Amino acid sequence: MTKSVDDLARGDQESNDQDSVHLEEQAFGDNPLEVRDTDHYTQEYVGGFVDKWDDLIDWKARYESEGTFFIDQLRARGVKTVLDAATGTGFHSVRLLEEGFETVSADGSPQMLAKAFTNGLEYGGHILRVVNADWRWLNRDVHGEYDAIICLGNSFTHLFSERDRRKTLAEFYAMLKHDGVLIIDQRNYDSILDTGFSSKHTYYYAGEDVSAEPDHIDDGLARFKYTFPDKSEFFLNMYPLRKDYVRRLMREVGFQRIDTYGDFQETYGDTEPDFFIHVAEKNYRTEDEFLDMYSNAVHTARDYYNSEDADNFYYHVWGGNDIHVGLYQTPQEDIAAASERTVQRMASKVDIDANTTILDLGAGYGGAARYLARTYGCKVTCLNLSEVENQRNREISRAEGLDHLIEVADGSFEDIPYQDNAFDIVWSQDSFLHSGDRTRVMEEISRVLKPKGSVLFTDPMAADSAEKSALGPILDRLHLDSLGSPSFYRKELSRLGLQNVEFEDLSEYLPLHYGRVLEVLESREKELADFIGEEYRTRMKAGLRNWVQGGNGGNLAWGIIHAKA
Repeated sequence: MTKSVDDLARGDQESNDQDSVHLEEQAFGDNPLEVRDTDHYTQEYVGGFVDKWDDLIDWKARYESEGTFFIDQLRARGVKTVLDAATGTGFHSVRLLEEGFETVSADGSPQMLAKAFTNGLEYGGHILRVVNADWRWLNRDVHGEYDAIICLGNSFTHLFSERDRRKTLAEFYAMLKHDGVLIIDQRNYDSILDTGFSSKHTYYYAGEDVSAEPDHIDDGLARFKYTFPDKSEFFLNMYPLRKDYVRRLMREVGFQRIDTYGDFQETYGDTEPDFFIHVAEKNYRTEDEFLDMYSNAVHTARDYYNSEDADNFYYHVWGGNDIHVGLYQTPQEDIAAASERTVQRMASKVDIDANTTILDLGAGYGGAARYLARTYGCKVTCLNLSEVENQRNREISRAEGLDHLIEVADGSFEDIPYQDNAFDIVWSQDSFLHSGDRTRVMEEISRVLKPKGSVLFTDPMAADSAEKSALGPILDRLHLDSLGSPSFYRKELSRLGLQNVEFEDLSEYLPLHYGRVLEVLESREKELADFIGEEYRTRMKAGLRNWVQGGNGGNLAWGIIHAKA
């Protein structure tokens, strides 16, 4: 009698067939830590290990933990044909067949494919279309084009060389239809490398009495040990892929939009996910369709700043010209005056004249752009994601007779729509926190900056010593996973070749500013009730208090970052 995956979800899973015994042993040589070769995985998935793999996964627990995440992603894009490029023992291939997708099951391990074929027959009577294929020659070994390719189970981590990873992604890209989607998952190696290993043992390797823990970790090797109830031990040598590195490779191959989820969630606040899932779209969009390519984090920020409540709040309470943290001479100073002082302080750090070209990222209402254009006669390009704010920017600049010096463009700083080496100065104030991919933002800044140009920005950040759990209320409020930090920006700017990276620490002004905004909001609340909704005001007051508390508690940082190309 066959069983479906739904049967497993109802707890009717029978024990795996253990009648066959494979005696092969893994071979890592005299020094396993030196085994850092893509092709070695074929020697790691020996029969005895493969026979126990389903104990590690636990099909029932995996089914319940991931829910319909992958099915929903595929159906939302109208997918009909799927290539399961890392079939393993067949969990996702069987799941896809159960859900009606036309599925081809590929894997580089013959042992895995044999087990998957058996599982397909046992769970639903499915005859899997299996292909033994190496990703680097996928177009040679597997025929046809697909609506979607999935590469799950932390499988991409078996590729040890840069060339192999790029070649594999190029093969995936080529086998997708013009509007296809690639889904790749990976362990959260960032957390493992930076803070040590921990696991909720819930989402992926959920088998009871089975452990999967690192035996060795360095920047080039994650050697995991898998221990089973019978005390048998097996090992896998894998490359510890960092999240943003994988995203960058996918972009460089040609994928247009990439959304990354943590344990099947768009945002994951103060917790570290066990796994990241990257959903990359091949579909190429014209300039007119470019806004649809915003990341989830940028879409969230755009929708927020375009709302009527937000526009009224920032225009009437925050200052209406500059909407960033101010430098206060007294705690009761006018918000607008303190905010303009920040612009003046930043401008004093660079040489600006009428020939200087400046790109203001996240320009808001354009206050900084107008100050710079008015003071120096320079040309400023404002790139901002809120069409509502951009329209106000254009109207105010036109009224002040500065529109010939100020260009306002709708867009995201994660994909700057300007050519390389276009600007003398890239400027931003308190905007990058809204990005879900700040590494990408720094790369884009470096790309559009002229040789010997300057980067100049502020951003509300996590203090280098901050515990992520302490930032939970702020992250939840902003629907973000993290904040940048001074050390993060120093590292990224230095990696990109920028010189003399300086951080003027002005962190004491952050809680002062948010406290001042809160004071104005509360003192004018009766008047503001006519055009700012009560729910928005309540949430804003709670959010402002979180910023004040975080700043006074030493968990937040703020200041001016300056670097030169």
